[in-house]
Amino acid sequence: MKPNGPKVVALGGGHGLYASLSALRRVTDRLTAIVTVADDGGSSGRLRRELGVLPPGDLRMALAALCGDDEWGQTWRDVVQHRFRSQGDLRGHAVGNLLIVALWELLEAGAADAPGGSTVAGLDWVGRLLGAHGRVLPMAAVPMDIVAEVRGADPARPDEITHVKGQVACAKTPGAVLGVSLVPADPPACPEALAAVEDADWIVFGPGSWFTSVLPHLKVPALARALTATRARRAVALNLAP
Repeated sequence: MKPNGPKVVALGGGHGLYASLSALRRVTDRLTAIVTVADDGGSSGRLRRELGVLPPGDLRMALAALCGDDEWGQTWRDVVQHRFRSQGDLRGHAVGNLLIVALWELLEAGAADAPGGSTVAGLDWVGRLLGAHGRVLPMAAVPMDIVAEVRGADPARPDEITHVKGQVACAKTPGAVLGVSLVPADPPACPEALAAVEDADWIVFGPGSWFTSVLPHLKVPALARALTATRARRAVALNLAP
């Protein structure tokens, strides 16, 4: 890692963003991940539906990618990535997902005069626990749903265009995705994410799923405006999956 390297913002989600962060942390110590928050499957989806929180899974993976290189960081990385293997209600839940959501609840309860601030604060706490080389932020302050316009979602009607809702459903549709939108259509962007984009020297997209990890960032109006405003005066690196 190069001290005082370029200020880098990496946007994405899931395994693609994990790969980018694992490489970028070797280049700079000034690294911010801006993560999609539309996951509705697995442990993240269950916590989102039960508690109304942002889906924590992609945020957890980004934090794990930035963990410290020492025994402390590596151990806590393994802990937060661990999934329970029981046959009960904990089956499939990642420890880090539960830890992040627990911090959100505790911090929100202690900050009644400043609602909403617990999201970033909770991620920062987990980052300190991991000795993270960088910061992880959500792209928006509320959970979102991806809606895909799909041709041939029903193989029996290959020319019919329909709408498929939800990240998991969009990722698994057998049809051709023509475009995506978000619900809500104008979600509040994370203020810290906007500030990071404004201050960045490099902005990196992907790699990852084009429709569920990359494009959603450009569908958050305030974030899209911030990215557009930097284009004329910042270096923009594109690293998109084929």
